[in-house]
Amino acid sequence: MKVGLSTYSLLNALKSGEMTVLDAIQWIKDNGGEHMEIVPYGFTLVDNLELADAVREKAKEVGIELSNYSMPANYVQPEEEAFEAEMARVKEHIDLIHRLGIKHMRHDVTAFTIQKEQMTIAWFEENLPYMVKGSRIIADYAAQYGITTTIENHGFSVQASDRVQRVLQAVDRPNFKTTLDIGNFMCVDENPVIGVMKNLPYASLVHFKDFYFRPFDEPPGGGDWFRTSNGNYLRGAIVGHGDIPIRRIIKLIKQSGYDGNITVEFEGMEECKSASRIAMDNLRRLWDEA
Repeated sequence: MKVGLSTYSLLNALKSGEMTVLDAIQWIKDNGGEHMEIVPYGFTLVDNLELADAVREKAKEVGIELSNYSMPANYVQPEEEAFEAEMARVKEHIDLIHRLGIKHMRHDVTAFTIQKEQMTIAWFEENLPYMVKGSRIIADYAAQYGITTTIENHGFSVQASDRVQRVLQAVDRPNFKTTLDIGNFMCVDENPVIGVMKNLPYASLVHFKDFYFRPFDEPPGGGDWFRTSNGNYLRGAIVGHGDIPIRRIIKLIKQSGYDGNITVEFEGMEECKSASRIAMDNLRRLWDEA
């Protein structure tokens, strides 16, 4: 088991110019991380191949594995021309991933920001053929490079464990799996322990995050709270500080025999560098104690 960090955890520092993605690689190494997941927010690589090459060489220099590349994608398009354009865009990122030497990527299958009616099971079933078609095309394209493509329980429409499995089974490709985020089930009000139990057999990568939870009828006041699909309140927390039963989930993962990478994600209100350091330290400690 190797603990790493998503660049998304350092987004505030990247957006402010406090650090570059090259600085992030060095920072992760200096603070005990063993791998880095690239989430191209606060920087881009697909349109800057010189920087992409520098990222690959910097990671090699300091001994940090580039473990995953996560990107938004939307396969539910209003017309065939838009669908084909989205396929071309995602394939360009696959080519970039190959250039970086990464063998694992995560893509969405719908837009992240969706209307309430698009969260329903009826909308999901109606548009499932587009999600499946796009995922098959991208998985088949990535297979030439030996890249595993994945969907995450992410984005409200395909966030519950059963919906993730529905897509996985319909796509039916050996290199198409799931990036299992232990916290994101809560965004659709699914018990995270149950979600992890159900989807662990299909996981090729595990994300660790934490949330503070407040019920729909107890508004918590100011801060970076957001609403679940049923109106409850969530706020990002440092791993080990929030309301997710991390120890129980670690035991499940250990018992399953999972031996892939584990990526820390931080999206809370604390200063991002110190929070990310504490989160990685907590995850190692909790893993060892479990």
